[in-house]
Amino acid sequence: MILRPWDRVKPRSMSDLACFLLVAIFVPVTYIFQVTTVMPELFAIGGFWYTVLWLASLFVIFNITSNMLACMLVDTSIRMELLKPPVDTGKLARWHMCHDCQTLVPPRSWHCEVCKVCVLKRDHHCRFTCCCIGHHNYRYFFFYLVYMIIGSLAAAIMESIYLWHLHPDIYWRWSTLFTVFAPVVSLMLYPSWASFYVVIYDLTLLGFAISSLLLVFHWSIVKSGSVTRERGTRKYDRGLRGNLEMVLGHRMHLTWLSPFLRSDLPHDGVNWEPIVAFSPKED
Repeated sequence: MILRPWDRVKPRSMSDLACFLLVAIFVPVTYIFQVTTVMPELFAIGGFWYTVLWLASLFVIFNITSNMLACMLVDTSIRMELLKPPVDTGKLARWHMCHDCQTLVPPRSWHCEVCKVCVLKRDHHCRFTCCCIGHHNYRYFFFYLVYMIIGSLAAAIMESIYLWHLHPDIYWRWSTLFTVFAPVVSLMLYPSWASFYVVIYDLTLLGFAISSLLLVFHWSIVKSGSVTRERGTRKYDRGLRGNLEMVLGHRMHLTWLSPFLRSDLPHDGVNWEPIVAFSPKED
């Protein structure tokens, strides 16, 4: 594993910065809200369920933040490999020239206009992590989405009970509906803790919706062994287990525990050869 230098980790566009700050602020604020305000009203502090949920929330918040950071820090560009174009003309024909990088790059590697570099097995540029998702950091992106879904769903359920069941006298009002659909405007016009809690609730639902849509989209790609640009083709399909191992590594059954757990990938990300026959129109 090779890490990016710090000067290449920072956001490179305003949209990257905005999306990154949204998550970087939303996740810890939601966690603090859950632990200090919501959970003490749902469970007795120090009780069995409070302790279980507190420990579970720590595990989830750890995996959200650490997988997000791993996405940003792990270098998956062509700079981390000593590229040696193959001598065999058949294999060399699969390589292509990147006019931006001024070098021959291997198959499944494409240039990112934001990162200004070619990325090995490039899937897409992720605005929330300010980097490209490719061969070496797809695992962290995958679990980042998984734990965002788990965390935001659990938070949304507890927040719903807190807002609509425990405090109906405060939140069952027409003004709350305005806050739900125009949270920023409402918070500016009527600043209060009650409005702020509804904003957090809004962001929690938004986080669950976006993460779920992204995971559904990317799961269809992962299980077919492709990337976004190859969607609809199966020329690198190694079967479900082989495709998952290509993303999560040899110890894929343990990778959900932590991004720090080593799980070597079975491929170098450079020398790709199609597994099944495909039509030139699909390429």
